[in-house]
Amino acid sequence: MKETKVIELEEVAIRFSGDSGDGMQLTGTLFSDATALLGNDISTFPDYPSEIRAPQGTVGGVSGFQVQFGHKQINTPGDYAHVLVAMNPAAVKANARFMMRGGTIIYDSDSFNEKNLAKANFKTDDPFGELGLEDYPKIAVPITSLTQEGLKEFGLDNKSILRSKNMFALGLVCWMFNRPLEFVDEFIRSKFKKKPVVVESNIKVLHDGYNYGMNMQHMTPTYLVHPAEIENGTYRNVNGNQATAWGLLAAAERAGLELFLGSYPITPATDILSALSERKDLGVKTFQAEDEIAGIASAIGAAFAGDLAVTTTSGPGLALKSEAIGLAVMAELPLVIVNVQRGGPSTGLPTKTEQSDLLQALYGRNGESPVVVLSASTPSDCFYYAYMASKIALERMVPVILLTDGFLGNGSEPWKIPSVAELPSITPRLAKDAEAFQPYKRDEKTLAREWAFPGMKGFEHRIGGLEKNVTGTVSHDPENHQVNTEIREEKVQRVVELVPDLEVCGDEEGDVLVVGWGGTYGHLISTVRQLRLEGKDVSLAHFNYIKPLPKNTEEVFSRFKKIIVCELNMGQFAGYLRDKMPGFNYFQANKVKGLPFTVSELKESINKLLED
Repeated sequence: MKETKVIELEEVAIRFSGDSGDGMQLTGTLFSDATALLGNDISTFPDYPSEIRAPQGTVGGVSGFQVQFGHKQINTPGDYAHVLVAMNPAAVKANARFMMRGGTIIYDSDSFNEKNLAKANFKTDDPFGELGLEDYPKIAVPITSLTQEGLKEFGLDNKSILRSKNMFALGLVCWMFNRPLEFVDEFIRSKFKKKPVVVESNIKVLHDGYNYGMNMQHMTPTYLVHPAEIENGTYRNVNGNQATAWGLLAAAERAGLELFLGSYPITPATDILSALSERKDLGVKTFQAEDEIAGIASAIGAAFAGDLAVTTTSGPGLALKSEAIGLAVMAELPLVIVNVQRGGPSTGLPTKTEQSDLLQALYGRNGESPVVVLSASTPSDCFYYAYMASKIALERMVPVILLTDGFLGNGSEPWKIPSVAELPSITPRLAKDAEAFQPYKRDEKTLAREWAFPGMKGFEHRIGGLEKNVTGTVSHDPENHQVNTEIREEKVQRVVELVPDLEVCGDEEGDVLVVGWGGTYGHLISTVRQLRLEGKDVSLAHFNYIKPLPKNTEEVFSRFKKIIVCELNMGQFAGYLRDKMPGFNYFQANKVKGLPFTVSELKESINKLLED
């Protein structure tokens, strides 16, 4: 027998793709988790259609999951895939543009029939030729028929049998990349423990796929990717929505408060609601409201009642919550609003990522209605910024909007679990002196009012959306409104005391400073590192604190000749910076395709700027 070809790689990207019902998201997640357990650094990108069940076999119904893992630090799921696992012709058509030149295509040869080729709108019986993939190594595997053959003794109907073919593909890829099956076995036994036949059938097919790889070694090379060198600690694979939920839990625990979440389910934010609804054991109260307005209204009520109050949403929901956010601003209640951004406007692209809600977060309310705005950069640091959003809200008595996005919320990476001692303290601004209490009496340093809630004897007061004076009495006095409006803005600006200085990755001065915010971090840092290795004079400044901006922002900008602001919108942060930090030489790189940046397109934009 011919020996197996072993290819050693520093990093590799795999893309699993098929119909929405083919289980590609689960397949990718299980492979990613098994890879993380082996000690590789990883970054993932789930990519699926918004239709609940798009027409089977069509390009519009293709669901994909890309994971990049490696021996070194991994910050993106990869521009292009080294390996594509395609369950039907539509998957190849939808993903041809995401293939690395010369990459390997593993496909279910049983599905490449006349009917499925027609559904994917191929004109000939040579789909690879039509797509210009003739020179790409291709491994044809009869996945469907091998799955049917492997399960013929289980007494399952054909539909149930076909649900397991993703496990065959997973087993094959696990063999190719030297991933052990123990983790996947354990997951299957746990998830389907009440359905023994499902457990046994899926494990049987998983191992059939693995054994097929061993038996066909002359066709399927194996890849060796050594574990990454990472800091010692306890790690787990986590996506951004999970990390956000846990950051809120940690903040409530550290503050000594109960956590309340009032939300309406909306893609891609729903998983935060789902994750917190499972934590009644930690005293969490979740309310699935009938609409977005009821969700935030219930959270404002919980804030008035003394809870760490949170509401979660995406872009369309943030628009509906705008009036109630204004109420929280006027009442000066601590409230955390998490917006997992998606493509817009209106319902837009529900399952695709975008950064186009920034101006809505900053200005999208009637009247002068300032709030603190934060953004997370990676799936794992959603934990930290959810925690910091809670700290700021509770200590400064102000609503805080935390911006994540679909790429972060659904994407995953290894996360080093922190100890409680590593987290900043949280000291809610609770009222203590009943005799001296006035609802809008303020701390001289922070301008935050005291927090008193029902059940605190002697602290009864009036609250609501009408302007008040210091005693809480409704006031229409023009001078009082002027003063309070200025105070509410200044109170937000003074949060800068909690904001760390803006750091620069690279040289502290130079030709080009790349600027980004939020979920573009992974692609921007990867781009800057590559350009610097090529000898280019490029540095990166990435923002997590949007309002207020870090106090040294102007100083950092002044040391660079050109500033290129890269964001997944038409230039919202660039416009904001031009307003707040005028006089600098700003340029833009923008993308609104419902997809994250690629390193190659960022390098092209920055190199063009360097050449001008």
